[in-house]
Formats: sequence, C-alpha cells, structure tokens
Amino acid sequence: MSQTIDLSPFRAVLDERGVVTDRDDITPWLTDWRGRYHGDAAAILAPATTEQVAAVVGIAAQHGIPLVPQGGNTSMVGGATPPADGRALILSLRRMNRIRSIDADANLALCEAGVILANLHDAAQAANRRFPLSLGAKGSATIGGLVSTNAGGTQVLRHGTMRGLVAGLEAVLPDGSIYDGLAALKKDNRGYDIRHLLIGAEGTLGVVTAATLRLAPAMTSTLTAWVGVARPHEALHLLHRLEAQLGPVVEGFEILTEAGLKNVLAHIPDLRSPLNAPAPWHVLVEIDSSGDPDGTASALENTLAVEVANGSVLDATLAQNEAQAQAFWRIRESLSASEKALGPALQFDVSVPVARMPDFIIDTGRQVEATFPGVHASAYGHLGDGNVHFHVRAPDGTTDGSAWTSEFGKPISQFIHDAVVAAGGSISAEHGIGQMKRAELGRLSSPARLAALRAIKSALDPLGIMNPEKLIPLASEA
Repeated sequence: MSQTIDLSPFRAVLDERGVVTDRDDITPWLTDWRGRYHGDAAAILAPATTEQVAAVVGIAAQHGIPLVPQGGNTSMVGGATPPADGRALILSLRRMNRIRSIDADANLALCEAGVILANLHDAAQAANRRFPLSLGAKGSATIGGLVSTNAGGTQVLRHGTMRGLVAGLEAVLPDGSIYDGLAALKKDNRGYDIRHLLIGAEGTLGVVTAATLRLAPAMTSTLTAWVGVARPHEALHLLHRLEAQLGPVVEGFEILTEAGLKNVLAHIPDLRSPLNAPAPWHVLVEIDSSGDPDGTASALENTLAVEVANGSVLDATLAQNEAQAQAFWRIRESLSASEKALGPALQFDVSVPVARMPDFIIDTGRQVEATFPGVHASAYGHLGDGNVHFHVRAPDGTTDGSAWTSEFGKPISQFIHDAVVAAGGSISAEHGIGQMKRAELGRLSSPARLAALRAIKSALDPLGIMNPEKLIPLASEA
C-alpha cells in the first residue's frame, strides 16, 4: 500500500495536470513492461518544464521523498517500477514531449525527455535525416529512458549505442539544480564528463530532461539480404568480408537459428522462409547503399557469390522490394514473441567480445543443456556488436512456469552469467541492470567497480532519493 505523503508542496509548483492521484490512472504505471515487478506510489508527478522538474526534485530532497523517473515504462529489468512499500513517487517525464529543434545542416536534434522514439524518427525523416537507433518498443519508449539506459538496438554496429548518439544533455541533479550541457561541443575538457555519468545511470544520479542527439543523413537506398550459413563462425567471417569489400555501410547484421526461423513461421501469419532450403543458421544483413546504389549492389552480390563458391555461405537471397525487406525484418523482430508459444523460458541480454560470440553461443548452449537436463537453449542477436539474446526454455511438458522459474531461475542465471564473465563479457548488453540484475552485478563485479559505483551514487545523491533499489548493489549483494 502507498504511504501517506504530503503532496501540497508539489501541487504548489505544478499545474492541475501535474499531480495525478487517481488510482485508475496510476495503476498501469506500477508494473514493469514484462509484468514481473509490481510497486506502489501515492501519486504520479508530471512536470511540463525543466524548471518544474527542478522544483519537484528540490522539494523531494527537502522532505526526503524518493522519486522514480519514468518515461515509456518499457524497461526489461524493472528499472522504472517504484518500490512495493509505496514510499516513492513516480516522476513522469511524458508531458515533456517537445522536439525543440532539428538542425539538418548540423545533423542535430534537440528533444525533451518525453519525446517518443517513433515521433523523433518521423520528425527527422521530414527533415531528410534519421535518428539511427531503433528497437521494438519505439512506439512507446522515450528519449529520456533511452538515454538513461544507454539503449542499443539493431544499428549499433554502425552508429553505436545511445551513448555515442548523445551530443549534449540537460538534467536535474538530486539536489534540484539544473545541469545544462546541451551544447554539442566537439572539444570540452572541463574534467569529469557529467553527461556520460548520467547516460546509462538508470535515473539513479539525476533526471534527464532533454538531449541533443546526433542525426544521420536519410538512407535513399538500402539493400537487405538473407543468408544461410553452417555456423556462427561463417557468419562472422561474412561480416568481415562485407566490411572489407563495401566499407562502413553495414547497418545491421543479425543472426538466428533455423529452429528460431521455423518457430516464427509457425506462429506469425503471412511470412515464409526467405531461402528455398533450410540452413543451420541464418543472417539478416542490411546495407546502406545511398552513396552508390548500383556499385554497392554489385559489390554485395559479388561478395555473396564468392562466399557461396568457397562454401562459407550455403545460400543467399536479396530482397527485391521494400515489402520483402520488411518481411525479412519482421521475422527477426518476431523471434521473442513467437518463442512464448513454446512455453516458459528465461531470457538473457548479454554481450561478449565479437570474436568470441560464435563459440560462446554454441559452447554455452551445449553446457546449459548438459547441466540442466531437458532444457532447450537458443540464441540470436546482433553479431556485429557481440550482443547475445540467450534463451533457456523449460523442459517440454512444463505446465507451471512460475514453479520452474522459482526452482531453476537463479542457478541457470548464475550459470549463464558466469560463462559471460569467463568470456570477458557483460551481464547486461542493452537492457540495463534495474532491479532484476542488481544482485548479480554485486556478485560478479570487482571490488573496484562496486566501490566506484557506490562512491559516485553517494556523492551525487547523498540522500538516496533517486530511483531507489535500482542498479547499485546492496552491501549484502556484493
């Protein structure tokens, strides 16, 4: 149950829409995206300007009231869910949804935290530009949340994560002061980079209110290919060959299994296999051919032909039109949803060095299935940046998914994460830590990393009011 909190100081600085107390309006925002974490809050505070955010945070600091910043509430790790005891208030940035400016000449967009990603895509396109980050939740995920979680997606190979796309940042710090770092300076050596501390901090060090984002020229021509290979090793070889032959124009390079493809085709209507014959592994490639459409297409076709001739590639096909390209991508984007039909599973978002990803996928899958008899291990992901979406499905016939997860969730998670660390990787590639991975971060992090995390948190948020119970491991979890 929510605790009794005096909301009058907040009402004094916000308009009538700025303090939401109706339980029907609050309830949808108390549960995370996956429905795993449930919290409580007496109210949602919804400021409309950076100055109002600063006033709200200042009042919260004065009274010791924790705040949980929230955008589209699309966190996959419970990072935007308030504590269950109701001691915190939700700080919604959704009303701050203006795109303040788009400078096509400078390739920059200045957006408030509540701007929905899909809306930024549309605005950039209208200016003959694009914001080169996309993900499945683009229709609800907001810029503030994407910055705060250092979001990734399918275009990291060429354009990097959100960290590389943020040229400037505006935020309210835990004492209510405003950090104005929106200027897109190429050179700025004034000590610690506050911007990069806030990116990926999951709202534990302050509230992102606006960001200056890097845009890219619109793609006027693209090539989309579907390729079959025998192993992930051949897929990685193909990536290196494409980069060598075509230059830095590979936008996406996704890998999935034959079993994953068949499952999508079985559960998602109006899709068919891109290749005439099955292949153990499949690769989806997207190329930006805007600079030289004919030359790039010829180079891609020649490279694929050479790789088919030498046996590295089993088969390949190019999308003949936009509709076919979209169908290829729909297969990739439907992998997670279609897997749900097979039964309960544990999903892992991890990363390993790119060179180690093929061996990690194969070896860890075999080891998991040998250690936990009956489970089914599978993997897909962004081969070009080392991001593995590793899934472990319950044995066939499992009817009580909750009971299976309660018994095997922790040991399987620790097994996978131990393998990730042994490979020199990270237990969170693009979803963050939130509350789901906090204990594992404490278990697997070095004393130096933990000490630094806690010192930074203590220095910037000494009262501990910013997004409590997220990211920073407790002393008992180290």
